[in-house]
Amino acid sequence: MASILKVDEMQGVTSAGDITITSEGGAVTQSLQQGLLKAWINVDGTGTAGSRDSLNHSSLTDVATGHYQNNFANVFANDDYSVTAISAGDSANLSLTSMQHTQLQETGLYRTRTFDSSNSDLDAEILNAMAAGDLA
Repeated sequence: MASILKVDEMQGVTSAGDITITSEGGAVTQSLQQGLLKAWINVDGTGTAGSRDSLNHSSLTDVATGHYQNNFANVFANDDYSVTAISAGDSANLSLTSMQHTQLQETGLYRTRTFDSSNSDLDAEILNAMAAGDLA
């Protein structure tokens, strides 16, 4: 019979924020906190862009057609966190996504750009982005 563990808070023994998970084979371990997403967002980029739902995003700025700035509620420890983003356009337009290369990723925000196959900026019907790394 499977066991059920119900808790409101988990703390590591050595350090409160350090919980290690052992792999299925028992050969390797991984930090639980390192493996968690620290932020995600689902954006409706049409018209005035807005967030459908999110975690750890304080606001979304519609910078220009196809250009969005995602602002974090809780900032990252440095600007070396990882962001993955994907977007979709309407049936007539393919929508592609890139990190905005004209502005560096910062601890409190990142920018994305959505565009079509001819590299023209395009508002995305759906833009999904996730960020992983160490929070401050």
